[in-house]
Amino acid sequence: MNVYLGIDVGSVSTNIAVIDEKEEVLTTLYIRTQGQPIAAVKRGLKMVREQLPENINVRGVGATGSARYLTGVLVGADVIKNEITAHAVAASKYVPDVRTVIEIGGQDSKIIILREGVVTDFAMNTVCAAGTGSFLDQQAARLNIPIEEFGSYALKSKTPVRIAGRCSVFAESDMIHKQQMGHNLEDIIAGLCEALVRNYLNNIGKGKEILPKVVFQGGVAANEGMRAAFEKALNTEVIVPQYYNVMGALGSALLAKKEAPSKGGTSFRGFYVSDVPFRASSFECKGCPNQCEVINIFIEERLAARWGDRCGKWEVL
Repeated sequence: MNVYLGIDVGSVSTNIAVIDEKEEVLTTLYIRTQGQPIAAVKRGLKMVREQLPENINVRGVGATGSARYLTGVLVGADVIKNEITAHAVAASKYVPDVRTVIEIGGQDSKIIILREGVVTDFAMNTVCAAGTGSFLDQQAARLNIPIEEFGSYALKSKTPVRIAGRCSVFAESDMIHKQQMGHNLEDIIAGLCEALVRNYLNNIGKGKEILPKVVFQGGVAANEGMRAAFEKALNTEVIVPQYYNVMGALGSALLAKKEAPSKGGTSFRGFYVSDVPFRASSFECKGCPNQCEVINIFIEERLAARWGDRCGKWEVL
């Protein structure tokens, strides 16, 4: 059985997806990165291998996410693409005629505008954590509510309170103020979801033509309250696809399958990459005022890759 892997390594989660020649999903995996992308990839690949039949032949591997270059070197990826491309490809595959993709992950969020299956515009927010998964996790813990139940609380609200959502610090202090005023938990949580949606649309979505079909993906899409708040703000249906939390990995797998015929073979190092000695180091280039931090990747004490410089000097060397 020929299969294709997609690996999406972000700041909060590491996701892996495996598809076959018919682009059917064989298995997916969503685990926490926990600040150790290398360890997460190694652990994830072992877990995925155990879920697959013995008679598989990996024909191609794709990598995406904020740690895509590191992941690509570690596993021997054939295709390394940014998150915008990977998410757009997956959204177009699983929701035909999609024209707007809302993606909110653990520590960043993005919007992708597609027309006729082609990305025409996008925006990302990596500066403020308001509205991202980590912020919602933090608020759920503070309110002593399991994050899985956060959305259902919001749906029970009759009169959501208005909360300042422009900044995570102000949002939290405003929530505490509303609690002290006596508002119930359901109205506060619903108000928070609506505030975070306003923040998203006023910042990342500013100036963008948001047209249906609208797809909501990323870990935060599991929150029914956020989905309902988007539907209320946009006055249209918001679709959450089946594999909403691993769409980046699925997009990478689809891209790997597309590139496979022209590659003539895969560079995949195997599922048990943990057996390969791997080391990273860095240095500051003094060649110009930019003073770029250059990353060195060593495999079995052999320099395998370099990146981080703006001019490309060290990548070439």
